[in-house]
Amino acid sequence: MSAAAAIIRAGAAADQRPWPRHALSRDRWQAMAAALGAADAPSLQGVWAEAERVHALFLDAGSPLSASVEIAGGTYPALSPHCPAASWFERMIHDLFGHAAEGGRDVRAWLDHGAWATAAPLGPRQAALPPRVGAPEPPEFLLAEGEDLNQIGLGPVAGAIAEPAHLRLTAQGETLVRLEVRLGYAHKGTLGLMRGTPPRAAARFAARLSGSATVAHGLAYAHAVEAALGVVPPPRAVALRAVMAELERIRSHLDAAAAILAEAGAAFLETRFGWHREAMHEAAGRAFGHRLMMDGVAPGGLATDLAADGAAAIRAALEALAAELPDLVRRLDRSASLGTRMAGIGRLAPDLAAGFGASGPVGRASGRGGDARLVPGYPPYPALGLEVPTRAGGDVAARLRVRLGEVPQSTRLLRALLDALPDGTIATALPAASGEGLGVAESSRGTVWHWVRIEGGLIAAAFARDPDWLHWPLLEAAMRNGMLEDLPLCAASFGLTSSGVDL
Repeated sequence: MSAAAAIIRAGAAADQRPWPRHALSRDRWQAMAAALGAADAPSLQGVWAEAERVHALFLDAGSPLSASVEIAGGTYPALSPHCPAASWFERMIHDLFGHAAEGGRDVRAWLDHGAWATAAPLGPRQAALPPRVGAPEPPEFLLAEGEDLNQIGLGPVAGAIAEPAHLRLTAQGETLVRLEVRLGYAHKGTLGLMRGTPPRAAARFAARLSGSATVAHGLAYAHAVEAALGVVPPPRAVALRAVMAELERIRSHLDAAAAILAEAGAAFLETRFGWHREAMHEAAGRAFGHRLMMDGVAPGGLATDLAADGAAAIRAALEALAAELPDLVRRLDRSASLGTRMAGIGRLAPDLAAGFGASGPVGRASGRGGDARLVPGYPPYPALGLEVPTRAGGDVAARLRVRLGEVPQSTRLLRALLDALPDGTIATALPAASGEGLGVAESSRGTVWHWVRIEGGLIAAAFARDPDWLHWPLLEAAMRNGMLEDLPLCAASFGLTSSGVDL
């Protein structure tokens, strides 16, 4: 056991389900933070806050490990000096709650872009701000020093339908010296909107964090609520949740493949992957009444059952894809120009992927084989014989291959689930009780975590961690010293979302 894990496990266990939360003193939290720099330290998954304390979530050999520390004088000891992956979380906590990370690596604002009427809107020391006059201050970026450097700003407004993100590029000629990302432009106030609402009503906010992972976020949130309240969903709901999740995974992978191939100049392959993506949308709409299956998952089970012709629609879309996918992959294999265009671009080193707890295709393309469906695992996946494809290249080509390798796996799972779909009800009633729960789900982009604290049947506090909290900084690292012209292709291969991070 690592030193950091031992410190956490020695803390007093609070009743967070299904994995306990360990309360640490300020000194023990500092000792834990110092131990996070060790090679065997647990992998940070997220840091969040509520009015009185700060929480941190780790994975230790695949097992979730939670720690918390009480706020003292508006501060808590920072994790970022020893664990750089904590930096964005600490900036978010300061903006939303007013808690300062003592000794943190970066104290710049993150979500608060200078237009809020209230400082720390979720914290215990909310303060009204004077009216702002004129435009907000421009975002503050890191300084770059050197000769013949040029800075280029991209976004947050894009010339196409895209989520807002401000990318600041520092280049020396055509070489990208630094890429720095600034998000927060899609901030929705999700955590504040969830507070004080019944868990079923709050599920709508969880489902709208990210359209590309609405099922995964809904599922992780439902898992958290069910753990907090001791609720077990019916078998039919469990199976249909997996049907939704795998249908979303295939659709998202096809969407990402089409985007990558568009940037690589492969128009025919882009069109065919896009066609099958649309077929998956249509099948989802027929099966569950919504093309994205939004609001289909609810705490306690499902909000909607499978339509009478839903299984047939899904099977037809799967058969059409399975019939053409091998030929599309062969075309990709035979194209030397495509292989050359994608090979070596945006290479993500395994140690960086491990240091930032990368998951999904970003992590698997750099040799990380974790999958939350299996470890820590949740029904019905442990019984389905899931295989997780990985690659070692860490580049654009490897990320595309991981996605294409997951499509046949999800197709097989969908067929098995539909063949053995249980009968019965689709939802269990939720008690008006109290509890604290942590939930997980595996999205097409990686692991999604949700945490809730429920008091008297209402959400008292919540947090949602999209995988791209940890993947955006890895895009910055992967493009360092790369070519400017390769940025769109590399970004497409990461397939990142702003909305899931902006809360």
